[in-house]
Amino acid sequence: MTENGITAGQLESADILRVMEMIPHRFPMLMVDRVVDMVPDKSAIGIKNVTINEPHFQGHFPQRPVMPGVMIVEAMAQTAAVLVVHTLGGNSEGKLVYFMTIEGARFRKPVGPGDTMRIHVEKQKSRGNVWKFSAEAKVDGAVVAEATYTAMIMNEQSV
Repeated sequence: MTENGITAGQLESADILRVMEMIPHRFPMLMVDRVVDMVPDKSAIGIKNVTINEPHFQGHFPQRPVMPGVMIVEAMAQTAAVLVVHTLGGNSEGKLVYFMTIEGARFRKPVGPGDTMRIHVEKQKSRGNVWKFSAEAKVDGAVVAEATYTAMIMNEQSV
């Protein structure tokens, strides 16, 4: 145990600075502000505070800003990527994660500036460097989007 009572390798949450150490995404494509309630090899919750100054709101749609569904799915994937890195350990930090499939994506309600999305991801299975997740994004407890997706974690040089 460390001085804070967490066993080596355990991490219950990751703030934005830790998230940026774990995954390579940066503004304007970093879609997760914090990841909490991480259970290695099982689940995590990503938090995205949606703000009006995000670049996609300039054109989607200026009169009624709505977060694009693809950005919500990207937030789901980034939350899952943090969980994968957390599960695999430090030598996987900064590796790239690529979508292989996105299935059953459904968008239930619009997400806009001022909303806080809580992105619940759960690992379905993994084999080698391929991982499958199911996810739900919620605002104020209501499901706004859901999807199942498969991704592959790779070294940057492998691309």
